[in-house]
Amino acid sequence: MKVEIHPLTPERWHDVVHLFGKNGACDGCWCMYWRVRNKDFKKRSNAVNRADFKNIVQEEREPGLLAYVEDQPVGWCSIAPREEFSKRINHSHVFKPVDDKPVWSILCFYVHKDFRNRGITRQLLSEAIEFAKTQGAKTLEAFPKDFAGRTSDAAIYMGTIDFYQEFNFVEVHRRHPKRPIMRYEIT
Repeated sequence: MKVEIHPLTPERWHDVVHLFGKNGACDGCWCMYWRVRNKDFKKRSNAVNRADFKNIVQEEREPGLLAYVEDQPVGWCSIAPREEFSKRINHSHVFKPVDDKPVWSILCFYVHKDFRNRGITRQLLSEAIEFAKTQGAKTLEAFPKDFAGRTSDAAIYMGTIDFYQEFNFVEVHRRHPKRPIMRYEIT
């Protein structure tokens, strides 16, 4: 199976709409969960999230990467400079920055149910590292869940500690027993 991965640009908006579907990937998120404070996100509708995410795409901020199989969008990875997510991250006891180093954050993956367990998430992460490098990033940061045993796909949308370790991310801090902060230094 050949997978192609491209940044989300205004020309690809219809592809992310197709991939996310009417529910906006997960519960109307539209990749806005990490872009607003928790108290504000709980008050937002699916339509508001979609409109705000569309504005980000229309502003050509390239908020992530889309994976395609035979020209069909099948996967998503949210990656951007940490500043894009500062409203939530800076106000989180668990995820607040460990230092003032400029980093890019990888915050979620979404793969269409028909394409899960086929290595698409791994390909998205590999390409996310390369994408960040081309954008001048020096450090990537991720906030996976550290689970023992099996769990649902929805519960690990941020990835797992084992997954990131496969790509040489290392744990740099942990404020919660199951939520490490991991980093990858781009060379």
